Order: sequence, then C-alpha cells, then structure tokens
Amino acid sequence: MVSTRQSRLEGHRRKFLAVIDETPESTHAVRYAGMRAKNSNGGLVLLYVISDADFNQWIGVAEVMRAEAREEADAIMAKVAQEVREKIGHEPELIIREGKATDQILQLIEEDRDIAILVLAASSGKEGPGPLVTSVAGRGTPFPIPVTIVPDTLTEEEIDALA
Repeated sequence: MVSTRQSRLEGHRRKFLAVIDETPESTHAVRYAGMRAKNSNGGLVLLYVISDADFNQWIGVAEVMRAEAREEADAIMAKVAQEVREKIGHEPELIIREGKATDQILQLIEEDRDIAILVLAASSGKEGPGPLVTSVAGRGTPFPIPVTIVPDTLTEEEIDALA
C-alpha cells in the first residue's frame, strides 16, 4: 500500500515519474512524461537506477566501479535533462539511486508523495516489452500508482498529440 498522494493539496503539484535506462524506448517515456507535466503544470521526475548487482567485488574494486557507474549516470542524466529543456521546455528533477530498479521506483514513490503517475515505454521488439515493463507488470501485486505505458512505435509528434 502506498501513502496518500499529496499532489492535489495546496502547495503541491502532480509529478510524472520516468525512468532513464539503457533501452532506446526510454526516450519515449521521457517525452510523454515531460509533455504531460508541461501541459498540466506538473512536475517531471527522472530516475536513473544504478544496478548494485555488479559491485560484489573486493571493496576497493567495488568502490571504483561504483564511482565510474555514478559518473556515467551523471553524464546520462545531464544529457537527458538538457534534451528535456530544449525540446519540451520543462525543468526536470533528477534522481540517481543504486539498487534494484523496481525497489528504487517503489521507494521513491513512497518518499515523494507528489508522484502520481509512473510513465514507462514498451519495446515492440520480439524480445518483449523491456525489462522494466515486464518487472512492473509481473510483480504479482498491484502497483501503488497508475502506470502509463507508451509504445515505442509512436513518433514525437504522436506522443505530443497524446500528452
């Protein structure tokens, strides 16, 4: 169960959460979430999760790997944020976490009670909709907030028209 959302209370605004990952379709989720946020005077939260599964090395090696992963995450987020500013004209909130993606998404939703909608994008490839969509959809329990899934077959113009 998730805490009551506060996005409708005075001084708050509804936030759309998009997850940045290495999949090409994540740009569709960012575009849709950014346009929905802009068109509804809401907020856009971009989350990048660094998988901690690769850090099971000796302490010194793990720390170097963690620092390199953080630098890469910072660079990716800076690039995506700049694209959002230029193409959508909206200022995103950037969050980088470490752990399992679904756990970090759920934790962030619980912490930020203005987040009201999670936006994901689904791949149309033969390997399936993507790891995050599969993980969220296959949880076995209902997700605590609405999830919007954007097909990767949409153009930017079609996404803008829908948002």
